[in-house]
Amino acid sequence: MTQVAGPLSDELVRAAEDLEGRHPHDVVEWTLRRFGRERSVVVTGLQADGVAVADMAIAIEPAVRVVTIDTGRLPAATYEYIDMLRDHFGRGIEVVHPDAAMLGEYTTANGLNGFYTSLQLRLDCCHIRKVEPLERVLGGVDAWMTGLRRTQSERRGVTPVVEHDLAHGGVAKVNPVATWTEAQVREHLAQRGVPVHPLYAKGYTSIGCDPCTRAVQPGEDERAGRWWWESGIDKECGIHGRPQEATEGDA
Repeated sequence: MTQVAGPLSDELVRAAEDLEGRHPHDVVEWTLRRFGRERSVVVTGLQADGVAVADMAIAIEPAVRVVTIDTGRLPAATYEYIDMLRDHFGRGIEVVHPDAAMLGEYTTANGLNGFYTSLQLRLDCCHIRKVEPLERVLGGVDAWMTGLRRTQSERRGVTPVVEHDLAHGGVAKVNPVATWTEAQVREHLAQRGVPVHPLYAKGYTSIGCDPCTRAVQPGEDERAGRWWWESGIDKECGIHGRPQEATEGDA
């Protein structure tokens, strides 16, 4: 965790230490108690990890805010899954959209699929469709909960349970399932009877926008299906930090 002087930063450093190894439910409960339901939000891309966090939060505070971002290019199965979750939880899932003017300017200049042509255009597309909508959401809260796990990728291997998110205005960023494996997440959802995204059954292990996601092959990294045409760079969109190019020793 980046340490920055200030009471909140010091508190979050202590919380990360205290909550390390605790059950994710305890981490979610701490977040809602410390920041309150009105100033906390679960943000999920509707993958198993984030849905598990949402399930825990709803069990504690049924009216907790749960947000997902509709980039405008999601698979049809994702829209179907939103309705499945609405039915399961018996409540709404807040859907946030990109800024229409920003998106129109981008597609006019670069085409609908310009993201295939360069890394910068891909990052620009992710920023407009994902990062900027998230920034609007986080502008009204003090804490957000994610589905980040350390075993999702090498870069995410150092994810703290709690951190000071200076990239998003200094809010608290809480990663309740950081210490869990994929198997533990799936076991939780199965025990709770929570449906999972239909694309998992078709070989997908990480699910994002339709043109930027594919199923993975046996032995491939969990996030290998994201931006599958790129190599030598982190499989990240910018929500959890700008992708870093691999060094020669990492390649």
